[in-house]
Amino acid sequence: MEACAGRGDGRTHEPGRSLSIPNLITLARILLVPVMVWAIASDAMQIAFLLFLAAGLSDAIDGFLAKRFGMATELGAYLDPLADKAMIVSIYVALGIAEALPRWLVILVVSRDIMIVSAIILSWLIDKRVKLKPLTVSKLNTVAQIVLALLVLASRGYNFDAEPALTILMALVAILTLLSIVFYVGEWVRHMNATDTGR
Repeated sequence: MEACAGRGDGRTHEPGRSLSIPNLITLARILLVPVMVWAIASDAMQIAFLLFLAAGLSDAIDGFLAKRFGMATELGAYLDPLADKAMIVSIYVALGIAEALPRWLVILVVSRDIMIVSAIILSWLIDKRVKLKPLTVSKLNTVAQIVLALLVLASRGYNFDAEPALTILMALVAILTLLSIVFYVGEWVRHMNATDTGR
């Protein structure tokens, strides 16, 4: 999973300077999650949209700083994707409860992450540790999920009709989510079989 593999962009992660500027930005993004959930639950969709947009921009900024100025750390390699997933999963659950997104899509998105995390934990428990690198389909899936959430929040907050774009994006997210599950499960099975063969 992305949260266990880091960004996968070839950065050198330094063990020191754990509380670098990019990591502080990431922590701030995590702290925004409950505020965004509260805004959605309170039907303050404009606020939720602006906060989610700010969180997305902060993700790009901390990534730029880490790469451009050599501020990448081992903590950041784990913390950043964890923050991304916490944000996306929380937003999707909140939008599902608010009936702004179909619950079948929310269940699919959340179940994917639960399955991947469970597979990684299982591999660690039986001493066959695996680090699944972010796949292209997974990166595309994350982008589609973010764009869909932004469009839902914007359409609700500023009262405009976003169809048929919403339907197309929901279908795209569903397809990419299913594809990423297939590819990740395949990678996990190959790793487990290779480990058994090596023994």
